[in-house]
Amino acid sequence: MTKLTHTVLATVGMFFASLMTTFAQETSKLDVDVDLGGAKSDVWYSQTWVWIVGGLVFILLLVALLRGGNSNKA
Repeated sequence: MTKLTHTVLATVGMFFASLMTTFAQETSKLDVDVDLGGAKSDVWYSQTWVWIVGGLVFILLLVALLRGGNSNKA
């Protein structure tokens, strides 16, 4: 098979595969109601200061690891 024929067959195959997945989508109306019990923001990972402290600890760890392997003792 020539390269052009192989490319055309692959393109047509991908077109029909995408066409089949388009028709395979569910068309029914879906109604989802998620109730989390109010507007609670007392979880630890929603606090801004936790993210700031975590970021600083991560940066300090990264710096310590990257600088620790560069010790030249003569």
